[in-house]
Amino acid sequence: QSQLVESGGGLVQPGGSLRLSCVVSGFTLNYYTIGWFRQAPGKEREGLSCISSSGTSTNYADSVKGRFTIARDAAKNTVYLQMNSLKPEDTALYYCAVREGLGLGLGASMYAYWGQGTQVTVSS
Repeated sequence: QSQLVESGGGLVQPGGSLRLSCVVSGFTLNYYTIGWFRQAPGKEREGLSCISSSGTSTNYADSVKGRFTIARDAAKNTVYLQMNSLKPEDTALYYCAVREGLGLGLGASMYAYWGQGTQVTVSS
């Protein structure tokens, strides 16, 4: 059964850090690009970062470049999103997703399989 399960969200103060995890089952990371997205209330889903099937290429949205880092552990079929220097505007529900086809685009429409999300709240 194909499944993506996110974890690691929570409440953090501005300037703090969190590491999100996405455990992927039913897909082998070596064959798929995995992306991280977020959606805040009243806003569209935003692509944040993705990592290639080889694990050697990544892409980041300008809004998180230099603050967020994507990584993976193929042996654990897990993708991580390390988030540093968090800001209140980073507050959202964070999702991981499996991309259909090759490439490193961050358009949500190219991702076919999604997890349920983990909430990140940045507030003092």
